[in-house]
Amino acid sequence: MSDSEAGGVPLLEPLSPSTSPAPTLSTKRKREAEPKSKRAAKRKRTKKPKDINEDELDEELGVNTAIARMDSRLLADYVAQRTKRFESDLSLVELEDRYLPERAIRDTSTWKEQRDLEHLPAFLEKFGKGLKEAPKAKGSPHTLVVAIAGLRAADLTRALRKFQSTDATVAKLFAKHIKLKEAIESCKKTRMGIGVGTPQRIIDLLDDAGALSSDNLKRIVIDASHIDQKKRGILEMKETEVPMVQLLARDEFRKHYGAAENKVELLFY
Repeated sequence: MSDSEAGGVPLLEPLSPSTSPAPTLSTKRKREAEPKSKRAAKRKRTKKPKDINEDELDEELGVNTAIARMDSRLLADYVAQRTKRFESDLSLVELEDRYLPERAIRDTSTWKEQRDLEHLPAFLEKFGKGLKEAPKAKGSPHTLVVAIAGLRAADLTRALRKFQSTDATVAKLFAKHIKLKEAIESCKKTRMGIGVGTPQRIIDLLDDAGALSSDNLKRIVIDASHIDQKKRGILEMKETEVPMVQLLARDEFRKHYGAAENKVELLFY
């Protein structure tokens, strides 16, 4: 008695070449068959980090409110996730050199005011000292503020003017109309307490011997909560996050993270 006669499920025989299902389009051909507009929309969506919660982005205030609740460990992990995503071609050893140690990051999660331009001076006064002073050496600030773009750097500079005096300049290290050569000459002549600029411009000034010095540096403030009109912050865009991490991972800074003397702290505002 056969399986079908017994009420069971008949055994499936292997398909012969002549009865094989018709080949389907490959994934690549499916993508090519899609309208260009649809493919562009998919690429646009995939650029956005998956772990950003839209509810945390206050478009009206231009603030990512999640940053305020992150302690040192969470911030170190947050930056590391993006570094791994944006620099996926790096080896494990190279990635390890990019990661920021938890001990380098000051825990500022106790700060309850809004992280906007208005409250930035009070934030620095709570977590820093000697803000109205400046080292005697030219181009050797005690505080560096890292901004997402030149326009934002200008806004931050204006917000910090209360710390400026005749002997301590709040220096704008980046502006579209200021060429690198001009910025180098300005640094060499300026006694600054606070320097404000974009990651790549700060790197360029540090790399030029005698322009910008880290000898008297005590803190680096990352303007991390600010988001632009597209709800992107300095940590959410490859073109700003990568040079920012390269800046913070420099040996001249790293050796002072968590040190007993000449300590340098990272503050994520």
